[in-house]
Amino acid sequence: MDFKLLLAILLSILPVSELRGGLPLAIVYATQHQIPIYLVFSLIVLTNILAILIAFYFLDNIHKKFLLKIKWYKNFFNSYIEKLQKKVDQFESKYSAMGFLALTIFVAIPLPGTGAWTGCIISWLLDLDRKKSILSIAIGVLIAGILMLLGTLGFMNLFS
Repeated sequence: MDFKLLLAILLSILPVSELRGGLPLAIVYATQHQIPIYLVFSLIVLTNILAILIAFYFLDNIHKKFLLKIKWYKNFFNSYIEKLQKKVDQFESKYSAMGFLALTIFVAIPLPGTGAWTGCIISWLLDLDRKKSILSIAIGVLIAGILMLLGTLGFMNLFS
C-alpha cells in the first residue's frame, strides 16, 4: 500500500479532516494507479464509519475516565464544548422535531466541522439513542462521501 493511500485512510479517521480530506486524496491516488474508484471510495467511507465507533469509545471511556483528569485537556475540552454547545443548542432547537434525520443531514453536509466526529459529540451531549445515532451518522457519512466523490471527480474533470 502506497503512502498516499495510507495518508488518505488516516485523514479519514482524524476528527479534523475525516473523509473530506481523505477521499479526494484517495480518488487522485486511484486515478493515478488505475484502481477502480469504487474500491477507494468504499475503503474511505468505511474507514470514516469506523471513526464513529472510535469517537463513541473515546467519549465514553478514554475521555471520561482518563483525559478529564488532565488539567490542560479538561480546559481545552471545556472550551471546545462551550463553542460547540451553541451549535448543539441551535441544532436542537431548529431540528429536534426532525429527529435523527437532522443528525444525518448535519453529518452529510460536506463542510468543516460537520462530520462523523461532530455528529458523535452532538449525539453524546444530547444523550441520543446510541444505535440510532450510529446508523444516522453512518448514513450521513455515506451521503457526504457521495457528495465529495462527485465534487472531486467534477473538479478533476474540470482541470484535465
